[in-house]
Amino acid sequence: MQEQNYNVVGVMSGTSLDGVDLAHTRLANSGSRWRYQLLGCETVAYGDLWVDQLRSAVTFSPNQLHQLNKEYTKLLGGIIRNFIDRHKIANLDAVCSHGHTILHRPADGITLQIGNLPEIADYTQQQVVCDFRVQDVLMGGQGAPLVPIGDRLLFAEYRYCLNLGGFSNISYESEGDRLAFDISPVNTVLNHYARLMGFDYDDRGMLARSGILNQRLLDELNSLDFYSRKPPKSLGFEFVREIVLPLINRHNLPHQDVLRTFCEHVALQISLGIPERKGRMLVTGGGAYHDFTISRMRALMPEMSIEIPDAKTLEFKEALIFGLLGVLRLCGEDNVLASVTGATADHSSGKIFNPAI
Repeated sequence: MQEQNYNVVGVMSGTSLDGVDLAHTRLANSGSRWRYQLLGCETVAYGDLWVDQLRSAVTFSPNQLHQLNKEYTKLLGGIIRNFIDRHKIANLDAVCSHGHTILHRPADGITLQIGNLPEIADYTQQQVVCDFRVQDVLMGGQGAPLVPIGDRLLFAEYRYCLNLGGFSNISYESEGDRLAFDISPVNTVLNHYARLMGFDYDDRGMLARSGILNQRLLDELNSLDFYSRKPPKSLGFEFVREIVLPLINRHNLPHQDVLRTFCEHVALQISLGIPERKGRMLVTGGGAYHDFTISRMRALMPEMSIEIPDAKTLEFKEALIFGLLGVLRLCGEDNVLASVTGATADHSSGKIFNPAI
């Protein structure tokens, strides 16, 4: 097979609300393997008003969500267009965008990622592939996680691929199937309590390191029903807002003790969530910079080689993989795995929009 090359921009906005991740990526498929090259990458931070809106949108009425979707699609389209112009990117095959998750209740047949309206193609003046989750939920799946197909195709040398973002999720091969699932909240909780202490986030985990572990809170967190469920399973911000934060706040602990205890919870649930604590584990996402959580993972899994990659891969792996998901969709190839989401079959998901002029 002659090598096929693709020039795309992958776009991701995570639940930690750090901003919009954009990754200019070249992908090559030789038939036997996929290769990637990350070129210009950056995170465009949200303004305070947008952070507040995105954080509170889970409570919005349908009309409010419709208006927010329109406004966010315009915002996102402008961010993408500015990125393309500033980096002087030409001859793109597609912009491949996840959008921003507002609602995710797959058991109720609901998932909403805003920023995926057809107008985004006009705002960017590019072919856009987006809205990857809805089809999977309609097919009985969780609609998440979607990244594991990229783990299989681009990072096969690792036994496990772990992402530490707003939530933690794991991906690995088991008896010929790719398995993956959300494990626990991470930055959605850690950033919340860091902000209450006057910080945007807990830099390197120094705040957590200064706290005292509260065993009672840890036991209650570990006893939540979600952790006893079998995969496939996924989490949304509703879980944090309605269950985790009220549980923590009932204990009325100093914020640094909450951070210390929740880091232990994250590390413990990761160690419990994998079948064998040996081999190589690739750790990416903003939480990979949280040295204290990483140290607790290493203490709980001493035989695991926990590997943190270069900064571009660490920060932009999800945007990179959404670029791959878009390419697979354009090629008509499966980009969502039923073994991961619980859908009725593997499928090729995503909407394709082209500019009107």
